[in-house]
Formats: sequence, structure tokens, C-alpha cells
Amino acid sequence: MTTPLKIDFVSDIACPWCAVGLGALEKALERLEGQVQADVHFQPFELNPHMAPGGQDLGEHLAQKYGSTPEQQAQMRQTISARGAEVGFAFHPGGRGRVYNTFNAHRLLHWAEALAPGSQHALKKAFLQAYQGRAECVEDPEVLLTAVAAAGLDVAAARAVLDSDAHTAEVRERQQFYAQAGIRSVPAIIINDKHLISGGQPVAVFEQAFRQIAAGEVA
Repeated sequence: MTTPLKIDFVSDIACPWCAVGLGALEKALERLEGQVQADVHFQPFELNPHMAPGGQDLGEHLAQKYGSTPEQQAQMRQTISARGAEVGFAFHPGGRGRVYNTFNAHRLLHWAEALAPGSQHALKKAFLQAYQGRAECVEDPEVLLTAVAAAGLDVAAARAVLDSDAHTAEVRERQQFYAQAGIRSVPAIIINDKHLISGGQPVAVFEQAFRQIAAGEVA
């Protein structure tokens, strides 16, 4: 018997741990193929909602926000790269370079959610590859549209979204919903609207949680 799991993956493409967490989640679901049927939705969370156009140097941003030194930042990049490699994600060796506003990416992810099954997931991965994998400027509409094409989606339709304010209200509403629910950091993975897994956890953590939740749902 296959147990359905509704998974809301609250995250931001600006978050490297979100790439790690998504890779681990995917591998856990692969291990449980035939046992659980996951319906994954990517929900918006902005780490830097007030970031100015042009962004900010990553090292400068991390020093201001967390008080970290260049040495600490280099060590963290090593840690994240190693965790990424474990789940098949290759981070850009020098980090993502600059920190950008990601609201337009969230609007496009909301747009993709209503398309064919898997469209939103494919676009999320394409955005993460562009930003975390290649350190591209994700406030540039052309970078976003290249990711849309890589995900196999309609570039003209996506451009129309970017050229308008489409999905702005809906994204804001979802952000507010998760903020009011107490989500303060990402990734935050919510299963069946009641179980929370926080952070870029290892594959085994997701696998064990999914097994336990599935067993509980069946019982």
C-alpha cells in the first residue's frame, strides 16, 4: 500500500541549505519508492526581501548579517559543498558571489505550480542550479527565463509573468501565512500540514521521518 504524503517545502533559492535539503528529500523519496507517494509543493520564503537592485557582495552581506569572518565563511562553504556532494548537488566553488532579491523567482514558481505535474519542481531545481551552482544573477529576467527554458516550460508565458505583477499578491499571502505559522528559517519541510522537519537534514533523517509519518497515517 502506498501512503500519500503532502509535502510543503518552504524555502528560498538564496539559501544553500535549501539545495542540500531538497537533494536529501529527493533521495529519501527514491529509497521509499512504492511505499509513499509524495505531492511536493514549493512555498515562498524570502531571506532578503529588502535587498536593493544590484544585490550585495556575499562576504559583506554575511559579515553584516551574522558577524562571520572570511575564514568562517570559507569553512562554511566547504561544509556546504561537502553536504551538497552527498546528495548530488554541485555548488559554485566560490559561493554565489552576490546576494539578490528573489521575489520574481518566487512569482515564477507560483506560476509553475499550476502547470503540468513536476513543472514547479523542475523550475525550482533549475533556479538552484543557476544561483547556487553557477553563481548567476537571479534578479536578471534573462537568467530566470533561461532557467524556465531549462525546466522545459513556456518562456513566452513566463516573460509575460515577469512583465506584469502576476502572482504578486498570492506570493505575499503565502509568505505571510508561513510567517504567522512560525517559520523563521529555511528550509522548513511540512508534511501533511502537521509535521515539521527543519534545516538541510541528511537523507536518513528524511527517510526515517517519512517512514514514521507514513506508518502513523496508515494506523
